[in-house]
Amino acid sequence: MKRARIETADGVFEGEYDDGTVRTDAGVYEPEAYDLLAPCEPSAFYCVGRNFGEKVAQMDYEIPEEPDFFIKPPVSLHPPEEPIPYPSFSSEVTYAGELAAVIDTGCKRVDESDVDDVVRGYTILNDLDCLDQQRRTARKAFDASGPLGPVVADVEPVGLDMTTHINGERRQADNTENMFIRPREVVSFLSERFTFRPGDVVSFGSPANPGVIEPGDEIEIHYEGIGTLRNTVGEPS
Repeated sequence: MKRARIETADGVFEGEYDDGTVRTDAGVYEPEAYDLLAPCEPSAFYCVGRNFGEKVAQMDYEIPEEPDFFIKPPVSLHPPEEPIPYPSFSSEVTYAGELAAVIDTGCKRVDESDVDDVVRGYTILNDLDCLDQQRRTARKAFDASGPLGPVVADVEPVGLDMTTHINGERRQADNTENMFIRPREVVSFLSERFTFRPGDVVSFGSPANPGVIEPGDEIEIHYEGIGTLRNTVGEPS
């Protein structure tokens, strides 16, 4: 099953998503009757890096023995389909097509075997990165740096094919089987350190991502069983 959040003339609703049709408690909405929103409203994004072999080789990193993570704030959230404002303070922005879990219930210290009980499902995060900024927070934690969506899907997170296309050219292709640290282990690890709230997002890292993005580019990140997160890149705000 897939779930989406939508904005309609009647208000904002969440419901079951089926090939563009969204069934909510308030009624059934066809694509022309709504705008697709990010599928949740996180209090934080907990993002893992250095978790794919090609990415580690590309950046000349060491393979981590435990999740290497950072946090994006709520203002990083950006919806699917809406243009991403190019950050005015950077001239070297790159993308990262990441699988992400959406937390369904408040929780802490979750055993790996119990992770499925606290995860609503999986979605797609574009972890934008200003490579010319100093230190990770300045690079990654800025307004609209976390396009998310389009839906949350009930899928098995290990073994999903993914691709990223920029202006129709394939730039990323991998499978979540190739993560060093699997999603359930990551969620359990982070839950020892943070109290998760409903709607929080945990992402699991990106495959190698050659190239930067420019205003006018179209980004399409596809994960098997979930769908495609699509945004264009706008002008500097």
